[in-house]
Amino acid sequence: MTLRDFGLLFALMALWGLNFSVIKLGVSTVHPLVLTALRFSAAVFPLIFFIKKPDVEWRYLMAYGLSFGVGVWGLTTLSIGAGVSAGMASLLLDMSVVSGLLVGWFFLNETITRNKILGVGLALLGLVLIMVADGGAVTGKGLILVLMASVFWSFNSLIVKRANTQSIFAFNVWGMLFAPLPLLLLAVIFEGTQAITELPNQFTQWTLFSVLFQAYPTTLLGYWFWNKMIMKYSISSVAPLTLLVPVFGILGGYCFYDEPIEMSQIIAAMLILLGLFVGQMALPKLSFFKRLRGDSCKKSTMS
Repeated sequence: MTLRDFGLLFALMALWGLNFSVIKLGVSTVHPLVLTALRFSAAVFPLIFFIKKPDVEWRYLMAYGLSFGVGVWGLTTLSIGAGVSAGMASLLLDMSVVSGLLVGWFFLNETITRNKILGVGLALLGLVLIMVADGGAVTGKGLILVLMASVFWSFNSLIVKRANTQSIFAFNVWGMLFAPLPLLLLAVIFEGTQAITELPNQFTQWTLFSVLFQAYPTTLLGYWFWNKMIMKYSISSVAPLTLLVPVFGILGGYCFYDEPIEMSQIIAAMLILLGLFVGQMALPKLSFFKRLRGDSCKKSTMS
């Protein structure tokens, strides 16, 4: 990965980390699924009328919209509404790093090198340390929701790869077209029609800020660049960079909501950054699994 792309991705992770605090601001007044539907509606309309549909099959656009809109952000926003702190939501969503490596290896035959395994191991150690020292900022329901969202995140990258489009921005916009309606339908199914009919009374200037911040810099700009990097590099190379998101998510929770930062969290953040660095090191491209198979064959021959 070039230094320029790494630097831009670093800045993007900071934006995404702070976005969790903005989501928490929105769910304080509006139902989480409705807030997410407003986010993607603002990102799609009226922009979609000025952008040509990318040359990909409709099934990829529909799959992307459902996976990204409902699977990743619908569930994540629900988890914050269910009591997960902004910092912990950003942290737990990063469990996609593990599933991302497995998805890339199983579906795309991507090589899992020793440095990536070591880097992810260090980062996961940091994640576990933060979870243990969290202090109760996670509910059982919220934990399940955000972990489900992390799995959808990995498959979302797979959809982008399989679509194999060069029109990344158009793909992002047209794919998000399929997110708002399912989100609203789910809100009605679980909460009743009042989730929508009460919106005019619940909508405030802070709700508007939350929707616009999520729609434009976070979604349109952020995911255009993210998907571009997914197409340029392997999933297993890009995915570990999301380990930076919880660092900024925790800082955002501390600055805006006084969510505590303990020494154990600082140590954990250092482990995450160390894991990120190790995962990006240019070590010999020898597959970990191929080496294991080679060692096994040697032992069998000697015996």
